[in-house]
Amino acid sequence: MRVLAALSGGVDSAIAAARAVDAGHDVVGVHMALSRTRDQFRNGSRGCCSIEDAGDARRAADVLGIPYYVWDLSEQFEQTVVTDFLAEYEAGRTPNPCVRCNEHIKFAALLDKAVALGFDAVCTGHYARIEVGPDGTRALHRARDAAKDQSYVLAVMGPERLARSMFPLGDVASKDETRAEAAARGLAVSAKPDSYDICFVADGDTQGFLRDRLGSREGDVVDTEGEVVGRHDGAYAYTVGQRRGLALGRPAPDGRPRYVLAVEPVRNRVVVGSREELAVGVVEADRAVWFVAPGADADAGAGAGAGAASGATPWSCTVQVRAHGTPVPATAVAGPDGTLRVEVDAAAGLHGVAPGQSVVLYDGTRVLGQATVTSTRRPPAAGAPAAAPAATGSAAGVAPATDVGTVVEPVGGRP
Repeated sequence: MRVLAALSGGVDSAIAAARAVDAGHDVVGVHMALSRTRDQFRNGSRGCCSIEDAGDARRAADVLGIPYYVWDLSEQFEQTVVTDFLAEYEAGRTPNPCVRCNEHIKFAALLDKAVALGFDAVCTGHYARIEVGPDGTRALHRARDAAKDQSYVLAVMGPERLARSMFPLGDVASKDETRAEAAARGLAVSAKPDSYDICFVADGDTQGFLRDRLGSREGDVVDTEGEVVGRHDGAYAYTVGQRRGLALGRPAPDGRPRYVLAVEPVRNRVVVGSREELAVGVVEADRAVWFVAPGADADAGAGAGAGAASGATPWSCTVQVRAHGTPVPATAVAGPDGTLRVEVDAAAGLHGVAPGQSVVLYDGTRVLGQATVTSTRRPPAAGAPAAAPAATGSAAGVAPATDVGTVVEPVGGRP
């Protein structure tokens, strides 16, 4: 096949491209330039996609003996990923920019351009597996190395884009194996540190980035009774489940730590409370993307796109709400127009799910689908009816003081 290898400048994408060459494909390397500012996206091991990374990608392509190009996708990145990141935080939600980048850049802008140029597939250094069934159905699975698994941030791509994707590192036992292979091939990136944090916040100061872009907006931090317990410089800079950096003027009456329970953008308030109040029993979501028809037997290989029909019958699965979170047992029901309701096993101990983040459904290692969280409900007390709706994180921002959500890890890792 004609394969376009996305070269980030790191070791993972370099080895993925090398394996595509070894497999006999006609491979061309491309580096995505996502910023027009020379030093914006790299600060040591933080960030990615800098001029330094472009140079590392070029040297890797030279070692592999493949053509190499740089594509300027900075305008699309700013419009779809950075703008979305700011808008979501401003609306009181918690976005995952790596999910949005995979959705709009790597497997939309990049893949669409590759197909238009006659390429059959895009190859990346993501850690995930693609399994092909007897009927040719392609399924997305977790990577062999659970510690590096990136299926969570890839679930948004859907089956059509999966059909034109290659993840050669899915069966790698560990990152050490990748680095050893890079050293054996003479690739200088073999010892390059992994990138982490949000790529366009290279210094790791997310609150500072938001404040620079959105400005200072002082307001109250209140407890669940509405009593003011502190002040903030912008409600947008807080996420449900956050404990550190609250700078409260007084401790809780019981002396225990406080956590962010809700962010109310219209009132410009941050609501805090106990960890117990972060417990989640039900997750509501929308914009569902399905790899398997909702409620269908995953082993049957029934493929379905984002517009799949709703499945009124509940089905058992596991769900994951963070890039490297622990999957928990749940029961899911797909509703009309891409909506999803997930009831979490009462014994799972899931604390908080922030509106705006992704909830990914699995059957074993196989990804069933993905949706964007809109609201949560707390588990009902023993013998009590279902809990009242929790925070939606919507633009309305008028949520009860007891609304809950979760802490979210905003980074899924960049290969």
